[in-house]
Amino acid sequence: MIAKKSIKFLVVLFALTASLSVFANGDDHENQHPEGNQVDTPEEINEYIAHHLKDSHDFHFYTDNESGKHYSFPLPVIVWTSEGLRTFMSSEFHHDDAGHVIVEKDGVKLTKIHSKIYELEANAEAVQFDESHHATNAHRVLDFSITKSVFGMLLAGLLMLLGFGALARGYKKGHVPTGIGRFLEPLVIYVRDEIAKPNIGEKKYRKFMGFLLTVFFFIWILNLLGLTPLGFNVTGQIAVTVCLAVFTMLIYMFSGSKDFWAHTLWMPGVPVLLRPILAVIELVGFVLIKPFSLLVRLFANMTAGHFVVMSLIALMITMKEAFGPVASTGMSLVLALFISVIEILVAFLQAFIFTMLSSLFIGMAVEEHEHH
Repeated sequence: MIAKKSIKFLVVLFALTASLSVFANGDDHENQHPEGNQVDTPEEINEYIAHHLKDSHDFHFYTDNESGKHYSFPLPVIVWTSEGLRTFMSSEFHHDDAGHVIVEKDGVKLTKIHSKIYELEANAEAVQFDESHHATNAHRVLDFSITKSVFGMLLAGLLMLLGFGALARGYKKGHVPTGIGRFLEPLVIYVRDEIAKPNIGEKKYRKFMGFLLTVFFFIWILNLLGLTPLGFNVTGQIAVTVCLAVFTMLIYMFSGSKDFWAHTLWMPGVPVLLRPILAVIELVGFVLIKPFSLLVRLFANMTAGHFVVMSLIALMITMKEAFGPVASTGMSLVLALFISVIEILVAFLQAFIFTMLSSLFIGMAVEEHEHH
């Protein structure tokens, strides 16, 4: 039953996060380097790190410095234009992100500028920019593409479906799970006994177990994927953390008991004149401050972790002149390896903190107060 609830929450969660990611790509300008030029200056390194932290329409592995050839894995581009739906693979942009390459699909001209896809006006042959480098003869389209972050969410969702499905099937065969269920069962029990029950209570925790398990494993798996060489930074995308926080807010707001709303909107035990002011403060806390603390904590910690790891890797370039290639490479390897090990702990810790705070907020909303 818990596995089925988790699957339902996962489907709704993915639908909303995928749609929100349409509007949440970074808007920083990216300078286009000449083909084959190495990333070896502080400015280029900072730009490369910023590019890694943002979402993209393909998986870029590396570039051959001699030939300038890119080695990457393209992803589907799905956009809604003025003429309707258009689909193609991101490889047709040829890794251009400055609006130089124009892709024409059934009479619609599309280009990619700063990780966003634009549609050119009917008679335009090239993108024109103003002094602020904004396109003057092109406009944004609705982008429903399978970006790198969306692909990561699909992968995490697939792993969760397979894992929870195997756990559910294992319980049908006997009381002791087998296979992957042996690994998942202690974690499910941990979320139940250490997070849900203490914060929500013995009587009402089961109602919210599906959601809590979904967000815990969803965040944890995405954080672990972010440590792989594929370059995922899904939980470092503000759209994803906003969606998770909004889900938590909606659940505790719509699950709030009568006592919760009575104490929030007309707080007892205080002067009548202060009650409207306190009601506004409480509502702002529940609607804005608590969700904001959830989304910013996860977003900032995961983004900072990726930034630190890549900055330490870049030490082999920035410190080469001062310490030599061998010493700078060794220093970079040791420090990056140490931080990466710490990031494995942080991946679990951030999933735990988000789930713990979500259960705490839910518990505050569903708690029944004793009246004497």
